[in-house]
Amino acid sequence: MRTALAVLEEVVAAGPGVTAKEISAALRLPPATTYRVLNLLVGEEYLVRLPDLRGFALGRRAARLAPVGVPRLPTAARGVVDHLRSRVRWGVHLAVFDGGRLHLLDPDPDHPPSDPDLLARLPQASALGRLLLADQPDWRALVRELRRVTDHTVTDPDRLSRVLDEVTEQGLASQTGELRPDRGCLAAAVRSPADGRLVAGLALSGPAARVADPDPELVALLREHAGSLGPLLG
Repeated sequence: MRTALAVLEEVVAAGPGVTAKEISAALRLPPATTYRVLNLLVGEEYLVRLPDLRGFALGRRAARLAPVGVPRLPTAARGVVDHLRSRVRWGVHLAVFDGGRLHLLDPDPDHPPSDPDLLARLPQASALGRLLLADQPDWRALVRELRRVTDHTVTDPDRLSRVLDEVTEQGLASQTGELRPDRGCLAAAVRSPADGRLVAGLALSGPAARVADPDPELVALLREHAGSLGPLLG
């Protein structure tokens, strides 16, 4: 019983798509035990296998254990995001940060992220996630695995620390080809004007080559809209 609860908690903490191998490593369980418990939880509908068979997510019965508060985007904030979308030909995404987790609140419907769950599970590989990690006393508390997704993914902890230091200095994060070889992302921090708390991130996604050498006017536009969101979300 305790093992099953521990596995459920790990799926909640790691997010959709967590694999049996990752659960086994995090809980220090023998692989055979992990697979047995996972099969039991799937059979009882507390967990489901994702369609690609690579990981697990909470099932129907687990979702009934506690009400889930879905954050709603204020109308004025949506207007800011939509305005930026009308000004650029990039994907524009808004994520909020809560309890050390990244929640993609308003993904661009015309340029949807290829794998939204991956943004939450591997924050070190995304621009939005790096905003969150750079704001932590110790980013290692939120990163379970420096997993390589592409040949460009940062997996060295010292290098990631340097990257996050730059994010802190600039208030701007980026990744180039780390989740998809041909795509990249820029993200600006959205902070509460009352206390400076990081509440959200506003991101632009586009071709990796353009992210690697972004247009200064585009960066200024991103920062301007992120600043406008602060009073609305903070």
